[in-house]
Amino acid sequence: MDNGPDIGPGWIRRPLLGFDTETTGVDVTGDRVVTAALVHRVPGVSTEVTTWLIDPGVEIPQEAAAIHGITTEHARAHGRQPAEALEEIAAELARHLALGTPVVAYNAAFDLSLMDHELVRHGLPTLPDRLGHSVGPVLDPLVIDRWKDRYRSGKRRLGDLSELYGIISDGELHTAEVDVLATLDLLEALVRRYPELDESHLVDLHHRQAGAHAAWANGFNDWRTEQGLEGPGASPLWPVQSAS
Repeated sequence: MDNGPDIGPGWIRRPLLGFDTETTGVDVTGDRVVTAALVHRVPGVSTEVTTWLIDPGVEIPQEAAAIHGITTEHARAHGRQPAEALEEIAAELARHLALGTPVVAYNAAFDLSLMDHELVRHGLPTLPDRLGHSVGPVLDPLVIDRWKDRYRSGKRRLGDLSELYGIISDGELHTAEVDVLATLDLLEALVRRYPELDESHLVDLHHRQAGAHAAWANGFNDWRTEQGLEGPGASPLWPVQSAS
């Protein structure tokens, strides 16, 4: 499977594109983007942050607003129209991916899958449509941590891993740009702990993460079955559960 230009060992010292969204909920097929951030980092040189506030066109549930701080009223008063903003975000993601710059996202399967559904919803080309191949390379610190430290107990939210790896954020997590910066710092910390990551070609590392995520999802779903839990469980697809 083609994932675009391959970048060889030493990629942690090259440009990275961090990505995160805050949303109306956790259903990738039905929820909407409220805020988004892209952070283009050239390690040791520059960090450029671009953010979007979007009027999702639907009510933002109080539970979601309590997490990211954006109410329906605020989004309607100050947010961009979704199709316009989503086009800008997708165009930037596609442009950097076409150059071989990896997208760095914590729990990438959520953000990229929700984006895919949002683009389809608004009649816009998806990232695979724009790229002419599947989305990649993607680097996901959540997947990497599960893969490399499989048997560690405890939660693996961004805040949990930030504490574990000593990441200090300039602001509250659950703000898209703060989460992206923490995710990029976390990736660097993972590479320091597991230097073999930086010795891999990005396309190979992308496929290893896909396999690690599928193995985790299948194991998690087996556990759910043993516990008698109902519902869809975890999708083994990574980094995108396509809407098309």
